[in-house]
Amino acid sequence: MTGVLPSQRLRALIETGAIQADPPVTEAQIQPASLDLRLGDVAYRVRASFLTGADATVAERLEDFQMHRVDLTGGAVLEKGCVYLVPLAERLALPQGVQAVANAKSSTGRLDLLTRAITDGGTEFDRIPNGYTGPLYAEICPRSFSVLVRPGMRLNQIRFRGGQSRLDDDALRALHAETPLVDGPAVIDDGLAFSVDLEPQAGTLVGYRAKPHTGVIDLDRIGHYPPADYWEELHSDKGRIILDPGAFYILVSREAVVIPPDHAAEMAPFLAMAGEFRVHYAGFFDPGFGWAAAGGTGARGVLEVRCHEAPFVLEHGQVVGRLVYEQMAETPETLYGADLKSNYQGQGLKLAKHFRG
Repeated sequence: MTGVLPSQRLRALIETGAIQADPPVTEAQIQPASLDLRLGDVAYRVRASFLTGADATVAERLEDFQMHRVDLTGGAVLEKGCVYLVPLAERLALPQGVQAVANAKSSTGRLDLLTRAITDGGTEFDRIPNGYTGPLYAEICPRSFSVLVRPGMRLNQIRFRGGQSRLDDDALRALHAETPLVDGPAVIDDGLAFSVDLEPQAGTLVGYRAKPHTGVIDLDRIGHYPPADYWEELHSDKGRIILDPGAFYILVSREAVVIPPDHAAEMAPFLAMAGEFRVHYAGFFDPGFGWAAAGGTGARGVLEVRCHEAPFVLEHGQVVGRLVYEQMAETPETLYGADLKSNYQGQGLKLAKHFRG
């Protein structure tokens, strides 16, 4: 089938053994257009991030880079600034014609928790080639906060597709004319442009900056942590902020976007020409995100931004990212926000679900 595979097709891949897992995949892992991946029982602290290369396995490369082994079964802290490799519970035996891409889940990105999938014979992060058979691993690097993890936690997710499913700009304009994808003019150039909102309709709160010295975050605790212990509020009445080198920010898009039920989208990272900042994590947008029939009225995209070498002035309305839309192979049986619990449907500026408020 051509297009992104929906939830019902993911169940078929599980039944036929193309997706395997120990313990078996649960229904809670199956999203409208992706599958959540679970941490295994052990993490390996490694000296550096790595890719295996075309002729090696992850296990072989671990012999070169492993520093020590961390047992996760009773819970363990992954420390800020360190790099870990965790075998995942899922493995693949994909049929020819099916490839996959992985990505951090929304809450993972909002914690500045760099999480990428790697495979045996891999030459790219988060890209699983056509017909891949073998194990999956998560490389995890906490950037702003140390985190407490346990086996079975879901930090990243995987999306499967057959053939070429990405909409080019002409197809995206046609889709927007049929079903408005944003609540204002659509800027379409290699995808749907996202700009930053620094002029809120009410108040002056425009974002958050991660504090440099904080406590550990237990990823199982939802709505638990006071935001002020981990984040500094950013206020502006001038429509601009100055990004500090090395700092991590949570901002929000000016546009409220819609993902129709027969499409999915991915937020592609945006690199400024001079390299001053980066929207740090790409992310999946499921069918039904912001869709009125699924309980939404358009939803903002939360932006995870990191500044690089020099302080940089970010202005209201400045383009900082883009959404790449893809055609679904079929409309999913369940939609984001309609048939399953969805933490971020109709969202505005919002921290990860672990924080209060």
